[in-house]
Amino acid sequence: MGLNALVSEFIETSGVPGVVAGVYHAGQQQVVAHGVTNVVTGEPMREQTGFLLGSITKVLTTTLVMQQVEQGRIDLDERVVTYLPEFGLTVPGAQDIRIRHLLNHTNGIDADLYFPDTDGREALRIAVEGMAEQVGTLFAPGEHISYSNGGMIVAGRVLEVVTALPYHELLQRNLFVPAGMTGTATSPAQAILRSTAIGHFPTQDGARRTELFKLPDTWGPAGSSAIAGIGDLLAFGRTHLDGGIAPSGARVLSQESVTRMQTVTHSNGSRHIPPIGLGWLLMPFGDIEVLSHSGASPGGVAVLVAVPGHDLVFAAYGNDARAMALFDRILLSLLRDRLGATVPDLITTTVEPVDLNRYEGTYRSNQLRIDVRAVDGTLEETTTYEPADNEQSRIFTAFVGGSIPAVTRRFLPVGKDLFAPAGLPLEMFTGYSRQLLVSYHDFRDGRAQYRSAGGRMTRRATE
Repeated sequence: MGLNALVSEFIETSGVPGVVAGVYHAGQQQVVAHGVTNVVTGEPMREQTGFLLGSITKVLTTTLVMQQVEQGRIDLDERVVTYLPEFGLTVPGAQDIRIRHLLNHTNGIDADLYFPDTDGREALRIAVEGMAEQVGTLFAPGEHISYSNGGMIVAGRVLEVVTALPYHELLQRNLFVPAGMTGTATSPAQAILRSTAIGHFPTQDGARRTELFKLPDTWGPAGSSAIAGIGDLLAFGRTHLDGGIAPSGARVLSQESVTRMQTVTHSNGSRHIPPIGLGWLLMPFGDIEVLSHSGASPGGVAVLVAVPGHDLVFAAYGNDARAMALFDRILLSLLRDRLGATVPDLITTTVEPVDLNRYEGTYRSNQLRIDVRAVDGTLEETTTYEPADNEQSRIFTAFVGGSIPAVTRRFLPVGKDLFAPAGLPLEMFTGYSRQLLVSYHDFRDGRAQYRSAGGRMTRRATE
């Protein structure tokens, strides 16, 4: 089934309001759009419609950092405090966080739900200074991969200091302009001048529109800045496949920087957590490795995939998170049918439960608590959001579309220290939905010290 048919069928049957998707392969490009940008206005989704990139922005931020590395303003192996004396995390090891650790999610900064509510030119300075009082670390730098919004926020502030330009201006001047991303915006004020999609949340009757368009500017480098169309996002992906030269013909990065971003810098050794380069997740799909990043925004989800050696880029956005199921289907179809790749299912069977007591306990990260206990050969997990204050609660609940009750789920053992949500078909974990798997790490005295879900670590609480 072709791209247009896949998207059209999904919109007709899923309840997702709208999707725009595009594929570039070997000189040919196709973009399709179906549904609406906004269920309230009924405006149709168009091929040129813009959307929030969410965390795909992290690859843009890394690209900007590598530009400054090329110019000698940033050293990947230098400590963050060399550039930001105000980076005042006082927990042990925090002063040894290097620039490299910010870009490959091994910094350990425990700030994934840290939402300073500030916009404007001073937003990143305020965010970084606030970390000293409000967040800590989960582990020593370089010890584990734990997906880090906080690390990218710090990286954005480093860029501001070494260039003397606000992050949004730097993004426009050093990336969007040379890459020919002419339709990409960095603010709602710019986005409103074009067709722009709005996020939605599922309801019994379909979907309702989000009340929050984007997160504050404090999250700019991590995912609240860039608003792009599919054509511009495909151009960015092609730039990284073509040795740093954009389709416009301009050089955005050196070949050396592109290679460094695509080279493994760390791996947790678990099947559901991909190895990471710099910025890019290096996701294995059978005998093919793809450069990949997804991005969530309030009520929306986007993906960007580039396949080295095959001149293929896939990008998509859906204004309802349920669209991720479609993106999995498209990606696997591209790899298997168009490229002829062998992509076996990641998980094919459950396994006999081992001593589940080694996983039991309470695990915590910033404002999040997970209680784990063994029940009938499975792990039962109860996740509780514990907001630091009313501001944090207001922003996060708006981001996810409503109040956040404690949720209890069962997980089945499917591999060594690896578990899958009960009741879901195992074949669904081959694509992006592998992020739903849970793994346990760093065993001491026979008990796991860390739990990882969605690439994010929580640490065993002191008993």
